[in-house]
Amino acid sequence: MKRRQFLEGTGYGLAGLLSASFGQRLARAYVSSSAKLSAREIKADVVIVGGGLGGCAAALAALRHGETVVMTEPTDWIGGQLTQQAVPPDEHPWIEKFGANASYFELRRRIRAYYRDNYPLTAEAAARPFLNPGNGGVSKLCHEPRVALAALTSMLAPYASAGRLTVLLEHAPIRAESQGDVVKSVTVRDLKTGDERTLLAPYFLDATELGDLLPMAGVEFVTGFEARSETGDTHGPEKAQPDNQQSFTCCFAIDYVSGADHTIDKPAEYEFWRDYVPKLAPAWPGKLFGDATDPVTLKSRKFTFDPTEPGQGFWTYRRIIDARNFRPGLYPGGMTLVNWPQNDYWLGNLIGVSEAEAARHIARAKQLSLSLLYWLQTECPRADGKAGWKGLRLRPDIVGTADGLAKHPYIRESRRIRAEFTVVETHVGTDARRKALGRQDVLAERFGDSVGVGSYRIDLHPSSGGDNYIDVSSLPFQIPLGALIPKRVENLLPACKNLGVTHVTNGCYRLHPVEWGIGEAAGALASFCLGRKTTPRAVRNDPTRLGDFQSVLTSQGVELDWPKLTPR
Repeated sequence: MKRRQFLEGTGYGLAGLLSASFGQRLARAYVSSSAKLSAREIKADVVIVGGGLGGCAAALAALRHGETVVMTEPTDWIGGQLTQQAVPPDEHPWIEKFGANASYFELRRRIRAYYRDNYPLTAEAAARPFLNPGNGGVSKLCHEPRVALAALTSMLAPYASAGRLTVLLEHAPIRAESQGDVVKSVTVRDLKTGDERTLLAPYFLDATELGDLLPMAGVEFVTGFEARSETGDTHGPEKAQPDNQQSFTCCFAIDYVSGADHTIDKPAEYEFWRDYVPKLAPAWPGKLFGDATDPVTLKSRKFTFDPTEPGQGFWTYRRIIDARNFRPGLYPGGMTLVNWPQNDYWLGNLIGVSEAEAARHIARAKQLSLSLLYWLQTECPRADGKAGWKGLRLRPDIVGTADGLAKHPYIRESRRIRAEFTVVETHVGTDARRKALGRQDVLAERFGDSVGVGSYRIDLHPSSGGDNYIDVSSLPFQIPLGALIPKRVENLLPACKNLGVTHVTNGCYRLHPVEWGIGEAAGALASFCLGRKTTPRAVRNDPTRLGDFQSVLTSQGVELDWPKLTPR
């Protein structure tokens, strides 16, 4: 019989999330008659630390298979990069047809359905099967963070109502207890009250943005650049650089009101950031606020921005509302999310530093983003010879914060487990694979233990060690089960960007649908091992068990391989 051991009368689950966001209520979590637990200790079949896309996908997978789940989240929104980090989905060109899990397609369907059900779309927009609310250039589905939050909440709501899911919002991990190669518990702290709760489960999934559980639980991990001698990565350095990590970004939402003046107060660090010339190799073409580096060619790319034109400059790059999709007069102009090269922060790390230093870097990254906005409002060159767009309006309501910046920094790189198998550049990089195989017509390495698929360029933003972009072609790839299994620890699984990839291959495994696939595979694996009384390592190493597990995945709509694509 499945365990139904949940905290009585806490009001956790999704009720608080929905109440805060949409004025709805759900039933509270229930406690089984067989065991009543104090508020200091909660048991479940699976504990998921981190409520981002990977965490939500992991929770859904475990819940579908009948497990009880506790999921924690340090902010008051689930959804990670799609919601509290305010980043529209980065996806591959085939995403409307194939190349992702059925549950991810369902998430996308619900996002579109929310607009059709609740927004006054034009008849033309409503009739589009692949509605793109913002018509942004970065994605076929650019939308508001709160709509993704509503869609994710609706997917999890039945399980919360049934008492099988507890979501501890505004809770962060502070320590873990292990015995040998087994994690026994994780203690989390309520960030509002300071109360601590110990979470107990047979399986723990680390879905945190930075891989926070790994050092707490003593799981071997790597950070930054590995040495080329270890990975063979063409774009890796000769010597390991663990403190050389990708930049992060404090995103924000803005709209445009013609004729209005919404200029913010000048940020304290404005002069620093306005005049800042990045010290990167290869060199940045000038000041950060100005012409940018093209990520692929590393040559200067002209900065183009005009909120009054439907062109393909930075305004439309991550636009989440295109006023033309909606009833005339509803929006004074469009709305966009700002996650650009100009507000990437690389002057310090969030991993391997003290809490105080990490907080200082986040504060400076916020100053960078606010300074960029102030520059756009006051000094940004315009095609008509004028300077600045005073009608740009910061929209704190869109991201759910007082300061108008996203609830959490957009994280591109996490701690990564030392895994049973590590994906390296010669497995997925187009040029690296061509060189390794000695021919031009190549596909990515085929993994017999595949638990999902993904596709994106190897896209590495400027790093804290002074490296400029590394943005090179990669091949449609698989997610190998071996990359989800730590070399030693038996019952902790990665469920975000913290799987067995390198600094380089992280660049194509870190995007929205891939993170979802990693999380879903981890959640399904934990449930499979509970039901079969086995371990993840045994599943991978036993062909029969592996085949059974892959059959479970495919029955749930998980794609394990790509269609027959033409070699590239």
